[in-house]
Amino acid sequence: MTMIQTARLRLHPLSFGDAQRIVDARPAPGELWAEGYPGVGDTGVARAFLAGIAERGDPGVYRPYAIRLDADGLVIGGIGFHRPPGPDGVVTVGYGLVPAFRGQGYASESLRGLIGRAREAGATAVRGDADLDNIPSQRVMEAAGMVYEGEDDKVRNYRVVFQGAADAT
Repeated sequence: MTMIQTARLRLHPLSFGDAQRIVDARPAPGELWAEGYPGVGDTGVARAFLAGIAERGDPGVYRPYAIRLDADGLVIGGIGFHRPPGPDGVVTVGYGLVPAFRGQGYASESLRGLIGRAREAGATAVRGDADLDNIPSQRVMEAAGMVYEGEDDKVRNYRVVFQGAADAT
């Protein structure tokens, strides 16, 4: 699996072993984790990834990624696809950073990188959602080029549709 490089970050695709280490809260030798990583969300994503591999096999590029600072490799959070796209080609994303690294543009930078990977891999659209009161997450999706498309009583929904895929639902 190929890493995604952005201006300040490296998005490292998780392997089976990486996910198991996150579940076990045990970094690989020499790996640097920011304080607070892995969080509850990171551990849940790693467990779901391991279960998905067991049920459906390797998801290819549509997997979770560790967000690392390019300067020193420090893992500051995670981002990724919930699963491969459905028949409509739409894929759903999620992300999270440890508190000390929020508000610095890292989440939107990593989301732009992940959206680019989805486009390259043939997805027709990327969607995400944020709790109604999670304004920072809503701003992350907007900054990454996603457009508000509605809400229910719990979340606001965002989407980016790729050129030539205007009918993606």
